[in-house]
Amino acid sequence: MTGARLISIVIGYLFGLFTTGYFYAKHVNVDIRSMGSGNIGTTNTFRTLGRKAGIIVFLGDGFKGVFAVLLVWLLFHNKFPQDVKILEAYAGLGAVLGHNFPVHLKFKGGKGIATTAGMMLAFCPWAVPVCMVLFGLSVFVKRYVSVGSLLVCLGFFVQTVVFGQNGMLGAPPQARTEIYIVVGFVCLLGVIRHQSNIKRLLHGTENKV
Repeated sequence: MTGARLISIVIGYLFGLFTTGYFYAKHVNVDIRSMGSGNIGTTNTFRTLGRKAGIIVFLGDGFKGVFAVLLVWLLFHNKFPQDVKILEAYAGLGAVLGHNFPVHLKFKGGKGIATTAGMMLAFCPWAVPVCMVLFGLSVFVKRYVSVGSLLVCLGFFVQTVVFGQNGMLGAPPQARTEIYIVVGFVCLLGVIRHQSNIKRLLHGTENKV
């Protein structure tokens, strides 16, 4: 299983290296890293290149999380039927790490929320509706994407534990603790990547939509 864990992380990381925002901006002859906040993710793309670009980047960054989890499931669900959920979590972690710290961009990537959402969709789809509501209320009522992103991280982790404990996650009891730790780390990465946003929120200077 140790080797399978490492393979799952590597697979996820390779998917994560498809930094959609960077490649889309390069396609239209601009460097997204020199625009707006300099971030390669959905929010900065939306603000600097428009709605169409933002949607494309969100879908691209999200689906790499989906594909990483699904590929690992295809590879290992027969060999490790009891532990494949652990490997799916590692694949999602790898995808977020690849997005946040891409080697081809000198490890300066995005914040990983869209990729985390994609991981969630493939790994724990029952968590999606609540996270969509949390994000929607934050963005459309308070106009803060950062708050919505932080709530998605929190909601994903809490629901992973809830669904894990009631058996809906499809993971045996002996696998649950490790899954919670991996998913918790994914969500913690999202919070850490929003440190500057949190400081601005506390000072009342955070940018609104």
